[in-house]
Amino acid sequence: MEEIASVYARSLFEVAKEHGKLDQVREELGQFADALDRTRELQMFFFSPYFSTAEKQDGLDKAIEGERIVINFLKLLIENHRMPVIFRVRREFDRLWRQENKLLPVTVTSAIELDESTVKQIGDRIAEQTGRKVELAANVDPEILGGLVVRVGNSILDASIRNRLEQLRKQVARAG
Repeated sequence: MEEIASVYARSLFEVAKEHGKLDQVREELGQFADALDRTRELQMFFFSPYFSTAEKQDGLDKAIEGERIVINFLKLLIENHRMPVIFRVRREFDRLWRQENKLLPVTVTSAIELDESTVKQIGDRIAEQTGRKVELAANVDPEILGGLVVRVGNSILDASIRNRLEQLRKQVARAG
């Protein structure tokens, strides 16, 4: 099933890119997927075999306005009875979009809230070192006690006090 979602996402991505509407298509696809995710009635309508393809497409026309690329794509999903893959299509489209824009997801986690300029400095340094644009997020997790945990893509730099204490505990246990 994941393969189907990837094929649909890549097709939508290529059409959006060809028309210079990657950002707009990403935004509208995300809005539709979010609305579908939040509303059980919409899921029942679009995912149910009890409603015909024509009813679903008509409902779609009444429910949303926007970029024709997105509307035509959603109608294609309905026509091919593939609407349930919409969430995976969105994830894959977002991945392709980040890759196209050379975005690197970075999450900075600290025990207390950091001011914006500090978080931005961390993001700027990572962007400088990697040569990529950084998609920056900041979280607060009091359990790390102090220091920082920085996730850059799939890599994690754990400079938290909790991690240091855990390393120290292991060293003491090995010595004893």
